[in-house]
Amino acid sequence: MKSDEMQSLERECMGCRGCELCKTRTNLVFGRGNPDSEVMFVGEGPGEQEDLSGIPFVGRAGKLLDDMMEMIDLSDKNVYIANTVKCRPPKNRDPLPEEKLACRSWLNRQLEIVNPKIIICLGRIAATEIIREDFKITRERGRWFTVNGVQTIAIYHPAALLRDVTKRPDTFTDLREIRSEIRRLCKNTY
Repeated sequence: MKSDEMQSLERECMGCRGCELCKTRTNLVFGRGNPDSEVMFVGEGPGEQEDLSGIPFVGRAGKLLDDMMEMIDLSDKNVYIANTVKCRPPKNRDPLPEEKLACRSWLNRQLEIVNPKIIICLGRIAATEIIREDFKITRERGRWFTVNGVQTIAIYHPAALLRDVTKRPDTFTDLREIRSEIRRLCKNTY
């Protein structure tokens, strides 16, 4: 069962000492949601609230992500949410290349377990990790890419939408496109 596999992987990940972030974390932030889902969101890395709780996307950006998902009839019941790195970078800085590399196998294994039909990258960092290293979020957000046979799209990170409300109309357009693609590809989501 996928939930058992994911729990086993999380227990294994708890012991990770692959980079320096393990020394400053309060909690490992592994993932949340339904590992049997057909849709997976991937963010950048935990923030302060996530580090304190051990759960991804629980702060202000997490509340906005929940609202965005609700707009297209998604929730923790029919998506799985993870980050490219599992420990908080100090002062919420971008994860360093060696930190992303150290966590890449954990994310790859999460992707293998979920085996989603659709991946939604939340922001530039996730998109450069999953879609293409030189991905430009302002130019390429909202476009579909096929990555290892999976329909993949990047949208603005919810934290970016909190900082710059002018990006919200583009995101609403992207969310409608995502809903259409989910309805087309994912028979078990709705």
